[in-house]
Amino acid sequence: MNKKLLLYVNIVATISCIALGFKFVVMPFMAKNIYRDEYKFLMYECDSAMRSHMIAKNRVIYEKNNSSIKELKAAEMGLLACHDYDKLRKVMISRGLDENDLSMIGLEAIEENSEDLMKYVEIHEFKY
Repeated sequence: MNKKLLLYVNIVATISCIALGFKFVVMPFMAKNIYRDEYKFLMYECDSAMRSHMIAKNRVIYEKNNSSIKELKAAEMGLLACHDYDKLRKVMISRGLDENDLSMIGLEAIEENSEDLMKYVEIHEFKY
């Protein structure tokens, strides 16, 4: 009877180790490779949408007319990319990636979409 119990405990321990390995090693690796390109695209789209929205919002403050209001509304629609970006970010975190992994993918996206050093400065710079 003790040998059977020991066998069952070993089977449960083995299955647990495999499940933990899958959760903490395989799932993050797969999520990073599956979602990487989409994450880079949405991150860059969200960044561009936020920049366009800020410019349009400031334009309305200084030049309140129909044209600037239409541009602001269009820029607000562009912010939907940020919603998709945020949803994907949460999915990737739930699959085991952490903030450092996502930051690294984000930096890769900046490098791929930037042509010179001034572009890096613009992307990281906050303007008020």
